[in-house]
Amino acid sequence: MDIAVNLVEAYLRLNGYLTLTEVDVQRRGLDGRYETITDVDVVAIRYPGDLYAVDSHVEQGNRLLLIEDPGLHLGERMVDVIVGEVKQGPARLNPAITTHEVLHQILRRLDWVYQGGVEQIVNSLQDAGVTESPGRSGANVRTRLVAFGGGSGDPTPTMIPLGHVFTQVVGFMERFEDVIRPSQFGDPAPALIHLLVKCGYTITERGR
Repeated sequence: MDIAVNLVEAYLRLNGYLTLTEVDVQRRGLDGRYETITDVDVVAIRYPGDLYAVDSHVEQGNRLLLIEDPGLHLGERMVDVIVGEVKQGPARLNPAITTHEVLHQILRRLDWVYQGGVEQIVNSLQDAGVTESPGRSGANVRTRLVAFGGGSGDPTPTMIPLGHVFTQVVGFMERFEDVIRPSQFGDPAPALIHLLVKCGYTITERGR
């Protein structure tokens, strides 16, 4: 797996998302043979509610263990669905990911979440890159195309810099060091960051 995709997946998981990565999208050609149209770097879904590093069963103690990233722009009663492209260079979407064929195949995997099916969701995503719709659970569902890419700066609903992703993962490791010290991270990106923090390294942005 690409190291940048691995980093983004770790970031989303730490923020409470369920993820799929490097999802191949197939189609049948006119000659009857199947081919890969593209692969989608990350598909993620997060359900409403606060997320804690560990559940202490004590409300006051829990607040100290709350995991939240304002850069994700989450609503209080919002299911958040991300279809993401990850680039080590400038953040941009692969044109294939914005096609009706690809979006329809990806969102059909999450069809049950949407109250009215995915057809209108796909059309709205193609028009605006982000859309909100009623969910079967009664919560609002925001679906968005997100470009993750090199550089830093403030995230928007449709663009999250890898510098922000990295800073958030490092901050999580540092803030909750006592909680996660016994944890084992099998994936390369979070495992390396966890090791550096455990060894006492401080990671700062160049020029600061």
